[in-house]
Amino acid sequence: MLNDAVAPEIVPAAGSDKDAPLKEDIRLLGRLLGDVLREQEGDAVFHVVETIRQTSVRFRREADADAALELDAMLKELSREQTISVVRAFSYFSHLANIAEDQHHIRRRRAHLLAGSPAQKGSVSFALKKLRAAGVPRKTVDTFFQDALIAPVLTAHPTEVQRKSILDAEHDIARLLAERDLPQTPKERQANMQLLRSRVATLWQTRMLRYSKLTVADEIENALSYYRITFLRELPGLYDDIEEDIAAEYPNGNGTIEPINAAYVQMGSWIGGDRDGNPNVNAGTMQHALARHATTILDFYLDEVHALGAELSVSTLMVGVSAELQALADQSPDASPHRSDEPYRRALIGIYARLAATARALGATNILRKEVGAAAAYPDAAAFVADLRTIVASLESHHGAALVRPRLATLARAADIFGFHLASLDMRQTSDVHERVLADLFAKSGVAADYTTLSEEDKQALLLNELAQPRLLYSPYISYATETDSELAILRAARDIRQRYGARAIRNYIISHTETVSDLLEVLLLQKETGLLRTDWKAGGAGDSTCELMVIPLFETIPDLQRAAGIMSELMALPLVKQLIAKQGQLQEVMLGYSDSNKDGGFLTSNWELYKAELALVADFQKAGVKLRLFHGRGGTVGRGGGPSYEAILAQPPGTVNGQIRLTEQGEIIASKFSNAEIGRRNLELLVAATLEASLAPQEANPARTSQLAQFEAVMAQLSDLAYHAYRHLVYETPGFTEYFFSATPIAEIAELNLGSRPASRKANQRIEDLRAIPWGFSWGQCRLLLPGWFGFGSAIEAWIQQADGAAQDDRIATLRAMYAEWPFFATLLSNMDMVLAKTDLAIASRYAELVADQDLRERIYKRITEEHGNTLRCLELITGNTERLAGNPLLARSIQNRFAYLDPLNHLQVELIKRNRALSAESRIDERVHRGIQLSINGVAAGLRNTG
Repeated sequence: MLNDAVAPEIVPAAGSDKDAPLKEDIRLLGRLLGDVLREQEGDAVFHVVETIRQTSVRFRREADADAALELDAMLKELSREQTISVVRAFSYFSHLANIAEDQHHIRRRRAHLLAGSPAQKGSVSFALKKLRAAGVPRKTVDTFFQDALIAPVLTAHPTEVQRKSILDAEHDIARLLAERDLPQTPKERQANMQLLRSRVATLWQTRMLRYSKLTVADEIENALSYYRITFLRELPGLYDDIEEDIAAEYPNGNGTIEPINAAYVQMGSWIGGDRDGNPNVNAGTMQHALARHATTILDFYLDEVHALGAELSVSTLMVGVSAELQALADQSPDASPHRSDEPYRRALIGIYARLAATARALGATNILRKEVGAAAAYPDAAAFVADLRTIVASLESHHGAALVRPRLATLARAADIFGFHLASLDMRQTSDVHERVLADLFAKSGVAADYTTLSEEDKQALLLNELAQPRLLYSPYISYATETDSELAILRAARDIRQRYGARAIRNYIISHTETVSDLLEVLLLQKETGLLRTDWKAGGAGDSTCELMVIPLFETIPDLQRAAGIMSELMALPLVKQLIAKQGQLQEVMLGYSDSNKDGGFLTSNWELYKAELALVADFQKAGVKLRLFHGRGGTVGRGGGPSYEAILAQPPGTVNGQIRLTEQGEIIASKFSNAEIGRRNLELLVAATLEASLAPQEANPARTSQLAQFEAVMAQLSDLAYHAYRHLVYETPGFTEYFFSATPIAEIAELNLGSRPASRKANQRIEDLRAIPWGFSWGQCRLLLPGWFGFGSAIEAWIQQADGAAQDDRIATLRAMYAEWPFFATLLSNMDMVLAKTDLAIASRYAELVADQDLRERIYKRITEEHGNTLRCLELITGNTERLAGNPLLARSIQNRFAYLDPLNHLQVELIKRNRALSAESRIDERVHRGIQLSINGVAAGLRNTG
């Protein structure tokens, strides 16, 4: 890992020459890290690291029991200082390897483009070619982009611990590595090497993690880093690329590129608005989040307008300008005679002054460049965009079109996309809280003594009656529960935020654990109580109602998913709701939770119930004449809906996309997708391309295909039932399983360390039912079992095949193979599971199992898990025909295999540190260095596996 002598261990042993630059980059970064380690920590620590690495490799490759004993003894002998250094060395290598791989992906894509190769799968160009070949007309494509909403939503992550300082250093290393692909003189090469060495040394001397409790404000700042790195420039740039792709595939005959005047990709966020299980989120955090959002985007606009002022030195002595531009210049506070003939500069100075005033009004406290003079703040982002369009129109009509594209057009596009709010902040709270708040309001107002005991029918009747009343339940002269005051304050803050930052700043209210229609009506009534739902009352009591926040159910557990379509059908039949949906453009969003459904019912059943719920929702929404937008609560792990987004969107059931899709992005997945600008643009393009293709690709009306799909779905229903029982039997019905989980994974350490602002569990106990799904999945990833991504599949397949006799078993195997070959849903399911199994490692997991003190319990549970693992592998190979993992993705397979030798030591060290920590805890003692080592190991393993949280 760390010097030339061991470099062959860290690169693929086989592969084409196109991988040579990746090998060289990893060697280089490994050598630099080794040099820094020697210099900073000394030869002794360096040799300890190498010895651990070599012993770990022997443990892996040879299943050598002696190596396991040697490794165990070696780790026990490490001092606390040595342990930290060793953990840091392997953790930093995981991060450096990620940088090298990302750079190689960029390199290969550029080589592909430079060679003039056909459009790559996953690009918008590729999708457009497919659509045109299928006979989809240009008008349909234009309509798609005018009406579409594709929204990645960044969420806070209890397991994400990356610091901005580390992100910045890694960004510099990536940039310097990219420069090495360009022609360089010997001196430039030497300077590049020196800078790389200094950045790696900076990494080593920079604290990787936060050692104080992470706050919501910290999480907000972490997310904003990705806007500065990627979204602010790459998203407008992607819009430009897409317009060019459309013009190339659907030329208009005059050689021009027609602009798409719609913000079809927008950013969303939960950070600062997601209260479900997080007592640290309140009205203040929402206001802080929007102030930081506004400051970030206005800083960007101010910088760009300042740069434009330097660039647009156009003089009226040389060329004319439009009357509108001249009027804009005349309104500027700039009265310098030196710029009297430079109206664009004067106009931009005026725009800058208005932006500065706007920034101060919206919470910015530090504007680096003072404006020339005072000006009124913009009333909204549309007024800012209008000024920019005035400049664009004047340039285009006076021989200045070439001056628009480099910066001005991108700025105008950014203003359309981001407004003054940057990202829409979603609100989320659990239905139980709403029920308690309304019970308090009903009781104090004398309307209902105990709302919580009412039947669902009576609740609905009461809620609808109150929604039809002009009066409010709330009185400022009555004392309410603290929770009631807090929740009402949050909704009032949402109203104020919308008035201050614009309607897109907050527009969605998500209800966790939606189980009934009354859960949705409760939030409508709370909006009425806080001025977010208003009614224009007519004579006779009729009213015309408008609701500012779309009320969005989140269906999470298996029973919730099964009830989802029925709940929405009943809701949409209510006259008030029909009226509100019409005001929303005949559109209603529904969120589907991947995490809790997986924890509830296992991998196979979760995916199947999500699929069924989507089909049922589509059918009921079509009957109601309402457009459905699905919000996919995907996490990083396959067990939480992770896996490649492109394939996942294309595998959605027919009719479930239709140009509307939102999906969550979390934790280290945000870092892996968006910490590099070019990779970030590629990931954004994948979302657009998949949504475009899934929405517009013609569906075959083939009776034979329909019959085959019905057969496949019937088989999946049987497999799901078998997998559900296998999973539930292990996790919820096996005595001692909870004790095994809390002992054999680092869940306890994750819960007590500073890994996020949100508690790991909804309640202070050790019930798996109350554990949040994120730490549940993350813990299994850390111990390298990744159980939520595969358990139950092997039992289900094996049992289903054995239900038949003789030759019928061969027929069932043939059916499974046909499902894999011809059904995108099933193929994607198996592909994602294949990736999880490639990252699963029983040898490492066995070390974590040793943490279970009860030997009988350990052997009993671990045997169940390993037997199911073997069954799953055999069944996957039986269906796909592949005996090697990731046979269809050799690059990823090599990447995973070659990381193992450097991830394994982190896992071994983590086990040793957990042993020390638990021994200390038993004596009521704490060692901060042990805590630090565990936290570093968690970060390193997560970085190495890249999608385990």
